[in-house]
Amino acid sequence: LGERTFNFSKVLIKFLKSLPKEALDQTLIIQAIRAGTSIGANYREADGSESKKDFIHKIMICKKEAKETLYWLGLIQEGLGVDNVDLDWLIKECRELVRIFGKISVS
Repeated sequence: LGERTFNFSKVLIKFLKSLPKEALDQTLIIQAIRAGTSIGANYREADGSESKKDFIHKIMICKKEAKETLYWLGLIQEGLGVDNVDLDWLIKECRELVRIFGKISVS
């Protein structure tokens, strides 16, 4: 999962770098990059947690960040009219990450 979240961040960065550099677009890009890359960072923290309670708390943060990332990617797709394979993959992968973190948090 650590490698998967890292790969997600790499594809996200590459995709977001390809978007137009207009002021409004930049706001969406910055929000997406912050939320999207924090998924993996928070997973690394969860992996090093000191207790089961701390682990679950950090996994829930991963889930929240993934859901927020979906929001920003949706705005980029719908609001900016962007449609490409990388974006489709990012949205699909992000949905899967939300489900994975949801399952982990209840186990």
